[in-house]
Amino acid sequence: MTISTTHRSSRSEVPQEQTWDLTELFPNHAAWEKELIKIQDVVSEITDYRGKLHADSNTLLQALKALEAFQQRVIRVAVYANLRSSADGSDPDNQRDTSKVSSALARVNAKLSFFQSELLTLPDETIKQFLQEQPELKTYQKMLEDLIEDKAHTLSPEIEETLAALSQVHSAPHMIYQRSKASDMEFESIKDQDDVELPMSEALYEDRYEFSPNTETRRAAYESFTNTLNDYKNTFAATYATEVTKQVTMSKLRNYDSVTDMLLSSQQVTKEMYHNQLDIIQQNLAPHMRRFAKLKKEKLGLEEIRYCDLKAPLDPEFNPQTTYEDATSTIIEALKVMGPEYTEIMREGIANRWIDRSDNIGKANGAFCSSPYGVHPYILITWTDTMRGAFVLAHELGHAAHFYLAGNNQSLFNTRPSTYFVEAPSTLNELLLAEHLMNNTDDVRMKRWVITQLLGTYYHNFVTHLLEAEYQRRIYDLAEQGVPLTANVLCNQKQEALENFWGDAVTFDEGAGLTWMRQQHYYMGLYPYTYSAGLTVSTAVAQRIKEEGQPAIDSWLDVLRSGSTQKPLDLIKQAEVDMSKPDAIKVAVDYVGSLVDELVKSYE
Repeated sequence: MTISTTHRSSRSEVPQEQTWDLTELFPNHAAWEKELIKIQDVVSEITDYRGKLHADSNTLLQALKALEAFQQRVIRVAVYANLRSSADGSDPDNQRDTSKVSSALARVNAKLSFFQSELLTLPDETIKQFLQEQPELKTYQKMLEDLIEDKAHTLSPEIEETLAALSQVHSAPHMIYQRSKASDMEFESIKDQDDVELPMSEALYEDRYEFSPNTETRRAAYESFTNTLNDYKNTFAATYATEVTKQVTMSKLRNYDSVTDMLLSSQQVTKEMYHNQLDIIQQNLAPHMRRFAKLKKEKLGLEEIRYCDLKAPLDPEFNPQTTYEDATSTIIEALKVMGPEYTEIMREGIANRWIDRSDNIGKANGAFCSSPYGVHPYILITWTDTMRGAFVLAHELGHAAHFYLAGNNQSLFNTRPSTYFVEAPSTLNELLLAEHLMNNTDDVRMKRWVITQLLGTYYHNFVTHLLEAEYQRRIYDLAEQGVPLTANVLCNQKQEALENFWGDAVTFDEGAGLTWMRQQHYYMGLYPYTYSAGLTVSTAVAQRIKEEGQPAIDSWLDVLRSGSTQKPLDLIKQAEVDMSKPDAIKVAVDYVGSLVDELVKSYE
């Protein structure tokens, strides 16, 4: 799809083949509305077990099965509304439906809060006895063991029910942030080097203009982008400060030593692992990336390389274009090394409209993969006819294959692993695509371009998201010290995190400090740093595949099928990577350094 220079389509104007097919979730909107009402009625089938979970092992098994089946229905209802809203958040009907789901789930979750509280009152010995008596309970063993670990941080049943009833309020900061970005933020159009007016949106900035080979266009888009961010900084600061205050308060209520301890507990990751990712990468990677920035400055002929220039193509005259059809064909070829089962998932997703690739008014920016259990995954991207888009799509297809395999081999409660691991399958796809492209060209410029795409992947995960994580670490520290999180504080912390990493290799303006407003990950706990953890794992696995071939592939596919049946450390060790030590992180950073070396050498 080529983006019009004068018009952004409304959702109704987008060709059907560019949109996802939601009929696998519900045949029509009326069926969804009916199910939304129904789940609020049939929740009584679960609440009937109140006070009975301790009766015997068979009762516990039946209750868990009933809860699992019910949660599967709830997931479908919620995902349907969320996907429609992501496709067009400006549609009042979609806004209404998202609110209806949020209200309904708050009521449902309040009624279901007894389940966890009651399980937590079961003595550890009773749980072990039930597991021995009823073999089918083995399916839920990890979930039950995880609950035991949470006992020290669980409040009384009455308080847990109250908190569950307030879930809609707790999620309000994220909802307000999303709604404002999708519906309220408007950006001044820009002009290219030929004085032609171009449309401007956040999606267009992040998916096209930020990578523009033309310095004037790139910098004009950045100015339009940050000007609008500046207009919303106080509102967004109040929204984010509310989110942080909520998390800090919850950590105190639940008797955690810190908010960081609370947010890492759900990931089953130690603070040492968390700080290793942030500290080792920032310290060891900065010299490589500064060298990369200086190379760009030289080759682009810039007097200074500004923050908004960091994603400019190194070779502006060489920006491979591709159609969606050619890109998907290339991705499938690149992933054939993973075997027929894996590539068939890719083929099915591409052929059967798992992917929404249009650009339209109200569409969420960026890309994501949503994987409702019992249904196929759904991918959102904005396709812009550049080869870079193939890397974005390959990434999301990695998520899709992961959750498709996990969903087909595990129960609902054993499907989703820790977020610490979740970015490994997606980034491995990117590394395999790069390897395929490198092996199938003798063109020096194409090889150089592929290296820059690989560096783009590491930039995204080891720089962009890692510096978001550094910013997040700073903000939580300030919040726990009682520092008010005003817009100025938030912007200054973002600016400082960026400048510390890039040093004098990059010129910063005040707009850079506003870019914390780009990212909704801050409303998802300690999520940003996990991108670097996932890429650390995938770097090691890609190396194993290159050196060992089929045995490495087989063990990796087994890891994907395992879902969340193991804690992240154990799951990753199954692929022969040990994340309890800093070694793998240092190896990945060294690999980035070797890519920069290779790039510099290509110009000699």
